[in-house]
Amino acid sequence: MSMKQSIKIGGATGFWGETDLAMAQFLSEGDLDYIVFDYLAEITMSILARARSNDQSLGYATDFVTAMVQPNLQAIANSGVKLISNAGGVNPEACAQAIRDCVARAGLDLKVAVITGDDLLPRVEELSAGGAREMFSSEPMPAVKKIASVNAYIGAFPIAEALTHGADIVITGRCVDSAVTLGACIHAFGWTSNELDRLAAGSLVGHLIECGPQVTGGNFTDWEAVAESLFEVGYPIAEVSIDGTAIITKPENTGGVVNRGTVGEQLLYEIDDPVHYVLPDVICDFSCVELQQIGENQVHVTGAKGRGVPADYKVSMTWADGWRAGTILWYLGRKAAEKGRLFADEVRKRAEHKLAAMGVSGFDDVTIEIVGDESHWGESARYVRSREVAVKIGCRHQDKRAVALLLREVAGAGLGAPPGLAFFAGTRAKPSPVIRLFSMRVPKSSVPLTLIDARGSNQLTQIPETPELTKVAESIEIPAAPDHDTLVQGELVTVPLERLAWGRSGDKGDKANIGVMARDKAYLPWIADALTAEYVAARFAHFMTSPAIHRFYLPGLPGFNFVLHNALGGGGVASLRNDPQAKSFAQILLDAPISIPQNLLDS
Repeated sequence: MSMKQSIKIGGATGFWGETDLAMAQFLSEGDLDYIVFDYLAEITMSILARARSNDQSLGYATDFVTAMVQPNLQAIANSGVKLISNAGGVNPEACAQAIRDCVARAGLDLKVAVITGDDLLPRVEELSAGGAREMFSSEPMPAVKKIASVNAYIGAFPIAEALTHGADIVITGRCVDSAVTLGACIHAFGWTSNELDRLAAGSLVGHLIECGPQVTGGNFTDWEAVAESLFEVGYPIAEVSIDGTAIITKPENTGGVVNRGTVGEQLLYEIDDPVHYVLPDVICDFSCVELQQIGENQVHVTGAKGRGVPADYKVSMTWADGWRAGTILWYLGRKAAEKGRLFADEVRKRAEHKLAAMGVSGFDDVTIEIVGDESHWGESARYVRSREVAVKIGCRHQDKRAVALLLREVAGAGLGAPPGLAFFAGTRAKPSPVIRLFSMRVPKSSVPLTLIDARGSNQLTQIPETPELTKVAESIEIPAAPDHDTLVQGELVTVPLERLAWGRSGDKGDKANIGVMARDKAYLPWIADALTAEYVAARFAHFMTSPAIHRFYLPGLPGFNFVLHNALGGGGVASLRNDPQAKSFAQILLDAPISIPQNLLDS
């Protein structure tokens, strides 16, 4: 049988809990080869770990079974489309068995394969004894009794092997998000482990579609252009060629849009150094990726390069570090913000006074944020005399009783407060565990993986490590920013960055990234001149506990990626921030004033 020259892959989910719109769209298309599902994040893994600890039959993304697979089994079988998902979470075998049960009840012949071995929780004592250190901070590993989950980010080759052995549905645990797509490409095209550019290209495609409609108009800077159609937003389809180039599109007669802006924003989303983007199968260089609009809702993606092969897997560990809670209330009337701050401070003082009387230490952290008073804007905030605000009070403490105490004081202080206080009726908030992330590296050779399918259980062969390839990435220099001597002269006007660029932001632990892509290449020198690392650091200084920032240049787009370290109050559920995942950071930066020649804007 001759090798396929192209395949079509649909990206159905970007997180656990996403709507099931994609399946109806994709199955109606009728010509997709694969549908991929990404459900996992570090926080999701900790939630699934808790579920498994309470019930050994759980620990996976149940929505995949009940909402995506079970109602559509007959259509899946009729179409011949193959499904690939990391819905297995911390219990992939249970997920696979649940699907096999559904298939059997439906009287169908669909083969289900599961890949195991990424869960290293049974080896946590061994990892601790080995003196494991956090890969970014070098901090020691937390106490074993506090650890909830330990998972290696595995790659795409096991997925490809499962498909080669005839699987119709492939379930994994914690594979890297893009691997579900790359695995399909490796299988369909026969790519080998030393075809680095193709592996990087397939990984890029996976990165573009792994968040579902974020590449088809969701979270788009130009949201007004798609506002009326987002209720029926189309989910992404990647038409991938054997050389790794791809066209990003969506089903016909669906909402949203696919253009250079939507694709560029998603490319920049949650990446670090674009020259050295490390995945299990390949070290990617996305700096020179180019996007070309070739038709309505069709963007051609080229230029990804593979720069190396890592010898290690990244391992993410989630662990419990005390308790947290937060609640939101409203203040209305004149001087609403001032009244809200006074009330929140009153609550904090009462709680701290009672803790002292109990002989309990003070809170690890208390945050008070006023929504409606531009508290997220720091030094660039504008004076707003709002007559209605939301007040968020959050706290963190090692003792659950202390957290519960503050919550009681929020309710208890209501009658002795400034006027205009309003609560949304409902159950009082409850303390919840603080879940922190600990990342480390382990050699691939120490993480044996197993494929379980109709043939039984078979250990997978590790991909050979190639030291020569690992060294290549270290010699790649980050391109310099545009030469300021080339700046066009003329009468200058000041406009918001949003007039000149698209932007998207996200998180990785306690780091935030903000990607900026120029709408026109001619704007780039002016953006580069204004958005120095120092300027961006100053604009977000109120968020950063120990300021550190890197600016990376992507000449292919063209654009920049800013990485802000120690910017999210610990990140995830460890953070007490209103925005612990930096989703709003791009919006804050897009409001930055940029000086540019009027004639350049008019051209």
